[in-house]
Amino acid sequence: MKLALLLPQFAPNLYDLAAMLQADRVILQDVEQWSRKSRIHRAQIRTPEGTQWINIPIRTEDRKKAVKDVRIDHSEDWVSPLLRTLEYNYRNSIYYDFYEPEIKADFESAYDYTYLMQFVLYIQKRLFRFMDISINYELASNIPEYSSDPDLLSERLGADILFQEHDSRHYQRQAEHHQNDPDFEHPQYHQHFEGFEPGCSLLDVLFQFGPESFRITDQLRG
Repeated sequence: MKLALLLPQFAPNLYDLAAMLQADRVILQDVEQWSRKSRIHRAQIRTPEGTQWINIPIRTEDRKKAVKDVRIDHSEDWVSPLLRTLEYNYRNSIYYDFYEPEIKADFESAYDYTYLMQFVLYIQKRLFRFMDISINYELASNIPEYSSDPDLLSERLGADILFQEHDSRHYQRQAEHHQNDPDFEHPQYHQHFEGFEPGCSLLDVLFQFGPESFRITDQLRG
């Protein structure tokens, strides 16, 4: 059995989406401590200079809490700057105008959410729906056998192959015996700026390919 062990992400990159698509079981680690180095609260987008991160701010006092208990910091307007950043960098993409009204409404709905994870999973669900991606996941908090030790968890669940987040050694406990990489070669596709930058989030694919995003995501299934 192939197990994917990841933290919740509102806009996964193609590395982590490949792990989800190739796994038999996907577990999101909502009981682990939040880390600023993780991609729970941020996603990478394409810019003229290369890439940059867009971020969802969290309350300072929650930084040492479990992911499921971290709250969004709504003390200042963070949604408008985020949407302006997307507009500035993607307004010339083929499908930006098509998706912009719904993406805008989705991010503006953040003020209806107190907890980061609930909003993150909502945005992820919306992106997957736009791109016709179906992934069933479980939350670690609902799994009695869950352990923060990925090798022990793999043994308890009968997984012989474990996928973990790409480049996560600084914030995700790494397995010593079960870890494998998904069958993955990063697709190179036409981005709206010169050159190609790997590691961008699904927003980059969506704005460029729209209903034909499957041309990219189908390459991730192994």
